[in-house]
Amino acid sequence: MEKLRFATRLNSFASKAHSYWPSIKGKPTIRQMIERASKVKGLTDVDLNYPQHLNEAPKELGKFITDCGLNVNGMAMRYSTNPEFQLGAFTHPDEKVRREAIELTKRGIDCGRELGTNLMTIWLGQDGFDYSFQADYNKIWDDLIYAFREVAEYAPDCDISIEYKPNEPRSFSILPDVSTTLLAISDIGAKNIGVTLDFAHVLYADEMPAFAAAMIARRTKIMGLHLNDGYHKRDDGLMVASANPKATLELIWQLRKAGFDGAYYFDTFPDASGLDPVHECEVNIQTVNQLVKIADQLNSVDQLNVAIANQDAVSSQGIINQFLLGR
Repeated sequence: MEKLRFATRLNSFASKAHSYWPSIKGKPTIRQMIERASKVKGLTDVDLNYPQHLNEAPKELGKFITDCGLNVNGMAMRYSTNPEFQLGAFTHPDEKVRREAIELTKRGIDCGRELGTNLMTIWLGQDGFDYSFQADYNKIWDDLIYAFREVAEYAPDCDISIEYKPNEPRSFSILPDVSTTLLAISDIGAKNIGVTLDFAHVLYADEMPAFAAAMIARRTKIMGLHLNDGYHKRDDGLMVASANPKATLELIWQLRKAGFDGAYYFDTFPDASGLDPVHECEVNIQTVNQLVKIADQLNSVDQLNVAIANQDAVSSQGIINQFLLGR
């Protein structure tokens, strides 16, 4: 039987810290959160934020992660740790600051190599604008393309994956949706640039997740998958399929048909309302395993293929309801 890889947002395991570490004061350490994550049944990997999570030598941290029975799925850049990047990282008006962001990204890639991963996820939360007449749109676009191109050329063996999001913290993100992201990848022109699809971000962008996945597969590769859920108004980070089970199933079905072989990473926020992160992650794993099983079964349902070919929504909904709601 195929063994799926499951990864998780490490910061989730700071949730309800006092219940796991009764004597703790303040926030748990990186090692404490890793150790707690290792208690999740079925979890295989963690992702690390750079430089936020690297407060010791990578090889030493990597050994600790391995000793906990986990692997490092990928690295994720967090430019917000540096106040200079508040006005942008790759698109900051000061060339010196842009250079600092590029070099920081290269160091993050090098760190990932030491930890045994060749996946670097880049979410440019600070890159965008808030006002009319604030930005020279052509200039910040050119700066963005230049930065990504240099990073891609620096590490041709590394998957550089762009995670798009409509806004927050900036009012308008420079990479807000799948179309703009694919345009950027086309302009960059590097084979090792792809996309990380975040389910809640896609909903937030008013997109259908499976459609976004299909369009990405036509132009490049889905290098990363962030599963969660939400109500389309913000980045809620809810449990997988808790609000949009059919859209989640359709995305997984689409990914399976496209041959996606990456980790199912849970970018959820149990810490937002004090949930038990271990139990929450275990339920997410159970949910994905169930949806993957259903998705694979759908491939042999000829009536579904016929309904989709005819854009017969009534018939397709009836078929899917049988799988999700019982026959």
